[in-house]
Amino acid sequence: MHSYRQLLYHLVFSTRLREPVLASGGRREFFKYVWGIIRNQHGYLYRINAVADHVHILMSIHPSLAVADFVNKIKSSSSKWIKEAQTFPDFNNWQEGYAIFTHSFHEKDRLIEYIIDQEEHHRTTSSLDELRGLLQEAGIEFDEKQLI
Repeated sequence: MHSYRQLLYHLVFSTRLREPVLASGGRREFFKYVWGIIRNQHGYLYRINAVADHVHILMSIHPSLAVADFVNKIKSSSSKWIKEAQTFPDFNNWQEGYAIFTHSFHEKDRLIEYIIDQEEHHRTTSSLDELRGLLQEAGIEFDEKQLI
């Protein structure tokens, strides 16, 4: 018998100290690089977008991979690439933590639109308020001090 799966993850991570260093001019190349990481790990990228201080990724990953290892691969590889390629000259590093949420495949289109609309969304909502809302919506308890 075959194994069947549909593992849809919404990953959010930010720059160190939420520094606004992800300039729009370098994002396209950054997105391509992250897409390559995901593809090479046998994952599937549905959508990626970023604003100046954080990244959203909607993806599926192979079930044989640990989520924490997969996220670490994305963050560590992209950090090294950003520094070597000078894609974002003021980039220092990614913040240590991240937020990741599982979703039903039926939510995919809504989540893709949400990720596409990040620039518009952040005209009225701060990154911290967005993260608080995502955590609360998922029913995840958090320490406010750990969000900064």
